Amino acid sequence: QVQLAESGGGLVQAGGSLRLSCAASGRFFTTYAMGWFRQAPGKEREFVASISSTGDSTYYADSGKGRFTISRDNAKNTVYLQMNNLEAEDTAVYYCGRSKYYSVTTYASLYDDWGQGTQVTVSS
Repeated sequence: QVQLAESGGGLVQAGGSLRLSCAASGRFFTTYAMGWFRQAPGKEREFVASISSTGDSTYYADSGKGRFTISRDNAKNTVYLQMNNLEAEDTAVYYCGRSKYYSVTTYASLYDDWGQGTQVTVSS
């Protein structure tokens, strides 16, 4: 099992940027793909971005393409989500997750571990 802790959320104006971090503890972090999901009030959790175990492959939801960048530092057991040009529609609780697999993973049901989430609020 991998324990995950997100940080970096906050209140930002539209057009601004935030960098989310997800620190992992436990064994075999480098074995698994990681992902970011988000959940807005009254909506289901939705995929944002995923990165393979080695970091050489990434995948994004259409909503974040060109604005979000996922990365990982396996030496620090940390995965990041850089979010630029934020929009009010990006307001949500953001969660990082540990995939069952080493390749990019877009379905939440294929993730075994989740962090507690970090709130991102974008004011228009």
